[in-house]
Amino acid sequence: MGLRGSDTHMTSKLQDLDQIPVGGAVSGVDLAAQLLSAPEALTGLTMEEARVVVRYMTPRFFPANTTFIREGDAGSGGFMALLIDGDVVVERVTVNHASPVTIRVLGPGSLIGEVGLVDKEPRSASCTASTDVWCAVLTREAIESMILHDPVVAARLLLGVSANIAERLRDTNRQLKLYARLATAMREELATVSTPTAAKVQRWDPD
Repeated sequence: MGLRGSDTHMTSKLQDLDQIPVGGAVSGVDLAAQLLSAPEALTGLTMEEARVVVRYMTPRFFPANTTFIREGDAGSGGFMALLIDGDVVVERVTVNHASPVTIRVLGPGSLIGEVGLVDKEPRSASCTASTDVWCAVLTREAIESMILHDPVVAARLLLGVSANIAERLRDTNRQLKLYARLATAMREELATVSTPTAAKVQRWDPD
């Protein structure tokens, strides 16, 4: 999944979600399943189905300030991450800004990189750990294995992921409609300001 810098060694020996240092009596596997099945995750999975999914996931640790997904990177190493602990900043370079603009900040229970799980297109945004971050990662190879061995759960997960992506698209469409209304209002306001001036110039007679 393209780990960068010093975090490669720190994650190389981690294979079990129970190795994630979570507080209290709950295990890493249980916490991941709880987060994955929670309504906020929008996966629609039951707790039992989530437990099946987490068996295919592996833990990853990203130190603060690590950019683990980069906008424009090819999606050949596609994966989705469930944020277990920490905060992640999602940024994107826009036409009118030379530096990235923060799109949103994600916390525990959030899904990251779902689109990269299902396609091989370049990443559309960058994700940077603003604190030390623990994730449960599901690779494209793992989802293919799940389709073979647990097809019903895999189908339920992919439906949930699709719903997550669709919700973000609807949110983007709502923002575009808002921007369009603002642009129209600005054009109408400019028209009302400039029209009287133009009429006055046309009526002016130097004689």
